[in-house]
Amino acid sequence: MITLYASTSNPGKLRDFAAATAEERDVSILPLPGLEGIAAPPEDEPTFEGNAREKAVYYSRFLPGAIVLADDSGLEVDALNGEPGVRSARYAADNAFVTEPGTNTDHRNNLYLLKRLENVPAGQRSGRYRCVLAAARNRECLFTADGAVEGQILDSPRGDGGFGYDPLFHLPELGRTMAEIDLATKHRVSHRGRALRALLLAMRPH
Repeated sequence: MITLYASTSNPGKLRDFAAATAEERDVSILPLPGLEGIAAPPEDEPTFEGNAREKAVYYSRFLPGAIVLADDSGLEVDALNGEPGVRSARYAADNAFVTEPGTNTDHRNNLYLLKRLENVPAGQRSGRYRCVLAAARNRECLFTADGAVEGQILDSPRGDGGFGYDPLFHLPELGRTMAEIDLATKHRVSHRGRALRALLLAMRPH
């Protein structure tokens, strides 16, 4: 049995992990105990892998002997030279983008992305979701794995599922956005699902 402790309080990521392991009989992903009382690391690495490694190693010190899972993920838009990239969760805040009071972070980021792309035609709005997962134990990174999924950025949101940029991220092969698909399908096609499958493959005995 492989038990991983996820170092995230993001409910969307926890839902994705739960869906990803629903059919994995030998894998359990649990929230890291006491995470709410642990100060977050800076996440100041320039790459997804660097941040994932940093977080996994950092959080592993709080649960000795256990394998701690961390991810860093985000959206890369070709027309914006890879933005928002590793700053995906802080995109609007980094750029002091002002919205109506009470606007949540995901919606604010989506509004800022749409503003940045307002003069970019539909045929030039390609991008991808990327995810790197890292597993660490006792302050040592044991494994990393990455996954990506290609798509197009719409000019208005569709769907009320998912989180982050999901309502704007259109999957051409499905004809739907990431916010319009069920969790099982999302695990099959998403960057996080692909990264998790690759990580578990690396962790299992060959």
